Amino acid sequence: MTARDARLHAFRSDLADARLKGSVVADRFVAGRPARITASVADIRKTPRPDAGVNTQALFGDDVLVFEVAEGWAWIQAERDGYVGYVADTMLGGRDHAATHIVSVPRTFLYPGPDLRFPIAGQFSMGSTVTVTGAAETRATHYAVLPSGEAIIAGHLRPIDDVAADYVSTAEMFLGTPYLWGGASGFGIDCSGLVQLALRMAGSDVLRDTDMQAASIGGPLDPGPDYVGLRRGDLVFWKGHVAVMTDADTMIHANGHTMLVSREGLREAIARIGYLYGGPTGFRRP
Repeated sequence: MTARDARLHAFRSDLADARLKGSVVADRFVAGRPARITASVADIRKTPRPDAGVNTQALFGDDVLVFEVAEGWAWIQAERDGYVGYVADTMLGGRDHAATHIVSVPRTFLYPGPDLRFPIAGQFSMGSTVTVTGAAETRATHYAVLPSGEAIIAGHLRPIDDVAADYVSTAEMFLGTPYLWGGASGFGIDCSGLVQLALRMAGSDVLRDTDMQAASIGGPLDPGPDYVGLRRGDLVFWKGHVAVMTDADTMIHANGHTMLVSREGLREAIARIGYLYGGPTGFRRP
């Protein structure tokens, strides 16, 4: 049998996705039950424990398949990027309404009604999807109203099928966002999470982790001597890290050096990172 990446295929010795029957060995196979993330941000963990490492995050409105619920944890696979892991079962709900809009700013608030003076009822990251069923205006501020009667600033949403023209401009909206290992939201994000979310908003769903992105996004690129062939939008990979070129000389990345999403000169970054981790391992053009 072909070896499969457990990050992208739901299988354990005791239980596996029914779609993998015949390609993996497990005691039992089950079909995934459709569900949807109902938390603002849901940590997807390696194991079903609150102190387990966070591999990635799912956002409000993300559709998932649930293979098991036990002792407060759900073993899931995210439908958008295929990532497998464990989330608290309280963060799941049904797929009651089709999403109509997506949050298009790094962060926004949910209000109990269409009035910004109300105490907030929650917050959403860019990439969260919602169902808009109405509109309201209060003191010249326009709101999108959800089935619950709760409201979001209308200008912070766009129709779910609209896409950004330039994914780099979307990435630049996150400048100053805190670095968070496994983070995939506007509240905290890591290097590959930034690439994934920015490209998603431009209409391109890509895989989550740096090694996956380095093998699958766009096509490989030879930047030439002294990297003169790089341009805006190109990706630079190191072992375990990725950055986005904003022009021929400068890049943006979520990084552990500043612990922020920040700009840095390419050559300065290569010199700094090389001291500990070596030089770039590859370049790709989405």
